[in-house]
Amino acid sequence: MNHAYATLMSASGNSTTSGYLLSFAPLVLILVFFYFFIMKPQKKQEKADREMRENVDVGDEIITNGGIIGIVTQVKEDNVVIETGGDRSKIRIMKWAIAKVVTDDDDNEKDKA
Repeated sequence: MNHAYATLMSASGNSTTSGYLLSFAPLVLILVFFYFFIMKPQKKQEKADREMRENVDVGDEIITNGGIIGIVTQVKEDNVVIETGGDRSKIRIMKWAIAKVVTDDDDNEKDKA
């Protein structure tokens, strides 16, 4: 009887351990989903934005985060000077405030046509 009882207990002990492992499977799947569908695309977008800001050149037309549209007249390490408006006002902005480079989009569309 003792031998049968010990065998029964060891078998149920293994199933309990595998039950714990199976209970973590949904959590692991959620974490994998979160990484591949949320974090990785966000990092890819941040990298593209960083490259866009680093590649701004004199003569590019840009749009700032505040909605100001202007043409770049000077590029420095962490800021740019843009010319905007009919009276050609010059504004110095930080590179992180650049939302979009319009000139590159227009050039890419012409290349595709």
